[in-house]
Amino acid sequence: MSYFDAASSAPLHPVARQALQASLDEGWADPARLYREGRRARMLLDAAREAAAEALGCRPDELVFTPSGTRAVHDGVAGALAGRRRAGDHLLVSAVEHSSVLHAAEVHEAAGGSVTRAPVTRTGAVEADAFADLLRPDSALACLQSANHEVGTEQPVAEVAERCRAAGVPLLVDAAQSLAWGPVPGGWSLLTGSAHKWGGPAGVGLLVVRKGVRFAPRGPVDERESGRAPGFENVPAVVAAVASLRAVRAEADAEGARLRALTARVRERVTALVPDTTVVGDPERRLPHLVTFSCLYVDGESVLSELDRAGFSVSSGSSCTSSTLTPSHVLRAMGVLSEGNVRVSLPIGTPAEEVERFLGVLPTVVDSVRGKLGGGTHGEQSGGSAAPGPSEPVDPVRAEGGELVVDALGKRCPLPVIELAKVIGRVPVGGTVVVLADDEAARWDVPAWCEMRGQRFAGASPGVRGVAYRVVRVV
Repeated sequence: MSYFDAASSAPLHPVARQALQASLDEGWADPARLYREGRRARMLLDAAREAAAEALGCRPDELVFTPSGTRAVHDGVAGALAGRRRAGDHLLVSAVEHSSVLHAAEVHEAAGGSVTRAPVTRTGAVEADAFADLLRPDSALACLQSANHEVGTEQPVAEVAERCRAAGVPLLVDAAQSLAWGPVPGGWSLLTGSAHKWGGPAGVGLLVVRKGVRFAPRGPVDERESGRAPGFENVPAVVAAVASLRAVRAEADAEGARLRALTARVRERVTALVPDTTVVGDPERRLPHLVTFSCLYVDGESVLSELDRAGFSVSSGSSCTSSTLTPSHVLRAMGVLSEGNVRVSLPIGTPAEEVERFLGVLPTVVDSVRGKLGGGTHGEQSGGSAAPGPSEPVDPVRAEGGELVVDALGKRCPLPVIELAKVIGRVPVGGTVVVLADDEAARWDVPAWCEMRGQRFAGASPGVRGVAYRVVRVV
């Protein structure tokens, strides 16, 4: 089995396992106590804090350990907003932040605060000047991830931090995805991370608050972790987390270059091997181990299930999963195709042979799913419509007012786009196909399909049931 989902959680690093075992024997006592066992645990905790601070580029007294990366984000956002409440209640975040940041923003908004979600380009990055233009006199905090968790695009953190500093607004950086590859550049004010992203144990997060940043912890506090993360410290897990961070950093340059070559191979080959596929995310400014692509005419859940049967564990931001009927907020904000979305994130040490095996299996998997969904033959390619599938006893297409209408009401992603692809060849160049759909994902997937296939999306209008999407044939 090949595990290709390191962006969700990386396998436990061997150094972390060794450090965890050793510190379970030495660091189990309360580090707040003055007796021998407590002093030993305190020494381990202090040493881990100093090592982590060196890796992050901060002072040890600016860093606290939290029970998770999500808790670090929630406490960081809430504490910074509370500390700067006299400055205002405006929060600026990018539209592609991790859900932990967006959930914190929703809580702030529900409490009466103001939130602006900055748009991104089709590669998933904010533009530094455009981001800064959204800062206001009452802005209390800005949030920007160092690199995107779904498509791997690196954000211009240093440029944004400079503009935030000029505006007098602290910048919180969610660095969970990038810390394995190096420190975050720029004059950021707060930073968060999560150990299980770099091969440490789950249940350890990092929160850095620079000196001089106004910060007021929310909720009950105690004397531990400077009052910013109450509760008994998990010293063995912290020691293992920091040991693994140092270990992956030591090999980051060489391993990063090797994995970048492997993901570049996937980016290069996947569109050649699998027709009607597009790679998303920035081709250059990206994490070395992560590549994401979307395939037309398949649903994400089926592709992931078939890849799992073939021995590959991957992830997806597709709208077509059992857990959600809408695309991921990241793909939606980018305006790219969400159908058949596959995220490949390679753990450290992934053999090149496994990547080649994946590329060998992928075309068969996608062809199989397309065949089951009736998306194997497209009118745009053949000039006619495909035979009705098992779920289509009658042709759902009719002529109406000089337009060809496709009734895809009640059909879920990717079926509305499959129906569109089947009939686009039945209208002349300049003719219009109207797709009637009540699937929320069609709102993004129909325009994305037009972008991929060189057709013109002419807009959408609400109907009695669902939405009418108009597509003008260009080629």
